[in-house]
Amino acid sequence: MSAQREIERLSARLANVLAGTRLRWATAESCTGGQLAALMARDSALGSHLERGFIVYSMEAKYELLGVDRSDARRCDAVNPDVAEAMASGALAQSHADFSIALTGFCGPQQAGEEVGLVYLACAARAGRRVVQECHFGDIGRGVVLDHAVAAALALMSEAVEAQRTTPVLFAAHRTLRM
Repeated sequence: MSAQREIERLSARLANVLAGTRLRWATAESCTGGQLAALMARDSALGSHLERGFIVYSMEAKYELLGVDRSDARRCDAVNPDVAEAMASGALAQSHADFSIALTGFCGPQQAGEEVGLVYLACAARAGRRVVQECHFGDIGRGVVLDHAVAAALALMSEAVEAQRTTPVLFAAHRTLRM
């Protein structure tokens, strides 16, 4: 299935799990540059669930807007699980949203030994849930990596809403996805 079709399918899934709720999301996007928030705003079934979006492409934006620790951000050019989690926590703290989703990664072309296609996502909920996901999409082209990152974020968002409905307890998890 193409990344665009997967995005369409996962957008519909997220709209379905959010239907009938007043749950709202904040996005914190580095590598995707607002692509996820724009997708939500464009979809009438998702737009009312978007509380705000942070585009934090630069290191300074991560520090200033989301409170990411400078030493964490300097490590691996801000592409690491600690930065993703701090971005999600910062977006939640700086918003009125129920959930936040953060994305940071290397989409290409390769520079200074970076792993092209490495993306970290983090999801945070006011109820205390934290999930960090490590994705290895490979060197498949910048646009395709971005699309796969958005698709992975949509899937994680749906899972977070579903999990809160079934098990509203505190937990933290880290998982890895390879393509």
